[in-house]
Amino acid sequence: MTTHAAAGAGVLALTLALTGGPTEAHGDRVKTPTLTGFASLPALTFVPGSEPSGAALGTAPVNGIAAPWDDQPVQGFSGVLRNADGSFDVLSDNGFGTQANSADFLLRIQRIAPVFGTGRVDVLGGINLTDPNRQVPWDLVRDDRVLTGQDFDVESIVRDADGGYWIGEEFGPYLLHVDRAGRLLAPPVALPGVVSPETAARTGTTANLASSKGFEGLAKSPDGRYLYALLEGTVAGDTAGDLRFNEFATRTGTYTGKRFTYRLDAANLAIGDAIAVDENRFLVIERDGGQGATAVIKKIYLADKRDRNRDGVLDKTLVVDLMNIANPRRVGGFGTTFTFPFTTIEDVIILDDNTLGVLNDNNFPGSAGRTPGVADNNEFITVRLPTSLDADKRILQQR
Repeated sequence: MTTHAAAGAGVLALTLALTGGPTEAHGDRVKTPTLTGFASLPALTFVPGSEPSGAALGTAPVNGIAAPWDDQPVQGFSGVLRNADGSFDVLSDNGFGTQANSADFLLRIQRIAPVFGTGRVDVLGGINLTDPNRQVPWDLVRDDRVLTGQDFDVESIVRDADGGYWIGEEFGPYLLHVDRAGRLLAPPVALPGVVSPETAARTGTTANLASSKGFEGLAKSPDGRYLYALLEGTVAGDTAGDLRFNEFATRTGTYTGKRFTYRLDAANLAIGDAIAVDENRFLVIERDGGQGATAVIKKIYLADKRDRNRDGVLDKTLVVDLMNIANPRRVGGFGTTFTFPFTTIEDVIILDDNTLGVLNDNNFPGSAGRTPGVADNNEFITVRLPTSLDADKRILQQR
């Protein structure tokens, strides 16, 4: 079934977004991370009245879905922010998996409202990312300066003090600064000394970072003065499995030169997101590349840049094993142990000191982690933690 996202939704959806149905368990104490909310957006959800997409995918069905489509899919969430009205802004990934096949995918921030009482996710609208003032100094795909998945691979997002957004992407890797309407405010900011293959091909320089290994995580300090941009992959010459966590000053729009090191549990793993808990601690999603029966490592760690054991890397403490979440109330119709068995899990958000929201990137239509041969939906879950995060109050209040 094809679903077209609504341009708006009733007050009921927003009221239930964080309070209805299974989320009433948020007030309960738990002994182990426990599922308290589940909502799902069908894979075949499209932006109404938008533009055709998927032309470069061919017509052979993938997980039962054949391209092209008359509209833009609402898919691939790679970053999430909370709004004051109970809705969320989510960043759609760059497109259909590669730079070459994503020229007709429009980069977009979607606005959604999970309704946990019904298990539904409402799409309330969204904005396209654009460059009307020609901040990008090289050629774009479109003459109208609407940004596409061939221009940038957007993967992480935080909100600025004016209601706009800072976005981390992978083709540079770059930081992009856009206003609340999605318009680019300044030229893309490159990370000194790091070059992805896509930039190397355009500039004739030498790449020292693998493709699709740029800024997968982007955290904002509680006072908003700094961003911390986490690479997904290891820079050539660094220890395998060590990822650079780079400090960026928002007042000057430049990197400070200070960086930290996040060490993966194994060199073949990747990160999916990184967000701030306070000025020193971050939540980081760490994952393998498996899905369904082959999904093993899907974890959320608490990482501390104070490095108390002086080993040169961020200290790590396991917060949630996403493959082993207690579900005694059988939320979402699942069994008493809930798993999140997706290839890419790229969104975590703090809802309160004991509750996390977690979303998957469904790689539309390529991933089939929930049911073999069936394209994954975009799922939004809430998980109650047994121990308080003791997050900075400014982080909890950010909207």
